[in-house]
Amino acid sequence: MNARLSPTTVDELVEAVRSTPHLLACGAQTKPRLSQLDVPLLETRQLKGITEYDSSEFTFTALAGTPVADISAALAERGQYLPFDPVLAKRGTTLGGTVAAGVSGPGRFRYGALRDFILGVQFVDGSGQLLRMGGKVVKNAAGFDLPKFFVGSLGRFGVLAEFTFKVFPRPASLLTVKIPAENAASIARVMMDASRARWELDALDASPNDRAVYLRLGGPAEANDALAAEILARWPGEILGDAGAWWTSITEFDWAPSADVLLKVPLTPSRIASLVDELPGSARVHITAGGNTAWISVPPAEVSTLDSKLTKLSLCGLVLRGESSLKLGHWPATALADRVKAVLDPVNRFPSI
Repeated sequence: MNARLSPTTVDELVEAVRSTPHLLACGAQTKPRLSQLDVPLLETRQLKGITEYDSSEFTFTALAGTPVADISAALAERGQYLPFDPVLAKRGTTLGGTVAAGVSGPGRFRYGALRDFILGVQFVDGSGQLLRMGGKVVKNAAGFDLPKFFVGSLGRFGVLAEFTFKVFPRPASLLTVKIPAENAASIARVMMDASRARWELDALDASPNDRAVYLRLGGPAEANDALAAEILARWPGEILGDAGAWWTSITEFDWAPSADVLLKVPLTPSRIASLVDELPGSARVHITAGGNTAWISVPPAEVSTLDSKLTKLSLCGLVLRGESSLKLGHWPATALADRVKAVLDPVNRFPSI
């Protein structure tokens, strides 16, 4: 791997980009496979800090290298939070790395994914220009909504410098109901029925390996208790005592062996059973966001088998860590993204991933 650049200010960031013909930005590398390319790495971890926070307007602005954990702590002091449940926060993930990877946690089910909370972005494009797109207020309708293109862009459009996000009030309390499910088909049925019910679940996840669906409720304790009773009248199950640690173990990927290859697979609830039934026997899988995403962990020896299975199902997988190709399965055409890259990076300073 080539030398690394580590700017501490936005001006230094601009100069680093202009002086380096080919590079890739990275944060804390909590998702290391995304930055395993043979180009110089530009680390943004020293470019950190919350530059603005207006709790009355439910918005904040922070530099790209700011740890998500620091942002969550600052928001918690005002009873606010990032509802999409950022993953790997306790492992040091940065705001820029989270945006570039495009990963959201269980809270995406009720409140939307990361892309639904980003209001504005400042970045350095391939020509070395420092640009700002979007705004710093929630009611902003000016111009094309380019900030959302950076969500999941993997560093190929530009080097991210600063973001503005909207936030939500933290629920008064949380309660989790665990529903046993015999197999993947049962999991899919419970998830689809629960997603259509009136309960407005805070999160809806499932663990095929544990044969269970997890329904998280967020609101006043009395309301949560009443809704939990209604849920348990429909399906046999149990109320988990303190489930906070369990949800944290999901977003930190504690359930996935560290030596495994870990990937994200976009999904729909109706395809849960077909995916789970095709997985290698050694695979571990967690279904999140109401069945719209699967996190899959497999030993390196099973990657080729998994690749073939995903291709057969016309599903794609993005590898976050482990020895593997970056992309597995069947990836759709990216004509629109290619056009955006051609505009923002006409000299191909950043990798085409």
